Amino acid sequence: MPGFIPYLPHVNACLNATSAVLLLAGFSFIRLGKVAAHRACQISALVVSTLFLASYLTYHYYHGTTRFLGSGLARPIYFTILTSHTILAIVIVPLIAITFVRAFRLDFVRHAKIARITLPLWFYVSITGVIVYLMLYQIYPS
Repeated sequence: MPGFIPYLPHVNACLNATSAVLLLAGFSFIRLGKVAAHRACQISALVVSTLFLASYLTYHYYHGTTRFLGSGLARPIYFTILTSHTILAIVIVPLIAITFVRAFRLDFVRHAKIARITLPLWFYVSITGVIVYLMLYQIYPS
C-alpha cells in the first residue's frame, strides 16, 4: 500500500470542506449578479469534488472499509448521517452534470431551475462528508 494512503481521509475532508465553501461563495456571487465569479466558484467546486471522488476511491481501493467504533447514541446518529450522505452522494452526480451542461449550453432558465435542487443537495453532501470524517477519524478513531 502506498505511504500516502493513510492521509487521504484528511485530504478528503479538506476537499469536501473546500467544495462547501466554494458552493456558498458561488451562490452568494450569483445573488449579487457577479456571473463570472459565480462561474469560477462553481467550476472550482466541480474540480474539487472530482478530486475528492478520485481520492476517496483510491483510499477505499487500498484500505477498504473503516468501521465506526462509536457507541450509544453516537451510532444511530452516525449511521443516519452516513446513510443520507451516501444516498445523496449518488443522486447528486447526475444532477451536477445536468446543471453544468445547462449552464454550458447557456440555458440559464433551466439551469436555474435545477440548480435550486442541486445546490442544497451538493452542499449537504459536502458538509455531511466532513461530519462523517470527524466522527470516524477524529471523535471515534479506530
